[in-house]
Amino acid sequence: MHCPFCRHTDSRVVDSRVQEDGTVIRRRRQCPECGRRFGTVETATLSVIKRSGATEPFSRDKVITGVRKACQGRPVTDAQLQLLAQQVEESIRTLGQAEVDAHEVGLAILEPLRSLDEVAYLRFASVYQAFDSLDDFESAITLLRTEREAAPVPRRMP
Repeated sequence: MHCPFCRHTDSRVVDSRVQEDGTVIRRRRQCPECGRRFGTVETATLSVIKRSGATEPFSRDKVITGVRKACQGRPVTDAQLQLLAQQVEESIRTLGQAEVDAHEVGLAILEPLRSLDEVAYLRFASVYQAFDSLDDFESAITLLRTEREAAPVPRRMP
């Protein structure tokens, strides 16, 4: 890291702080030559490989835009969509890969979307799981009902 003041080719890290959900590290550095301090920001890039083969940076906004279409007319807030996009990014980052296929991003959306709104989930799943017929929808609905019935009922405190 070059010093922005004297262009010396080395610097010493004085302090490091993790920010923004652990995806950004801010470092305070000091130049051993001139003694001045400066800050740097480090981010781990996450790239998405599209069907065309093109690569672009992962974008929470693109996740929100895609999910918003499935949630049209549903009682889903912008805050819930932002949280969903954060959950998707975190789940993709846990894969430990710098590049992921766009289809993997779509699949990573399914579970948090199902928890958020089942109708929006079915709309989105019909695209990403390539539903071909009404049987596909019926199977997905049957699975949702089965899992809902199998889930433990939360107890209310008196």
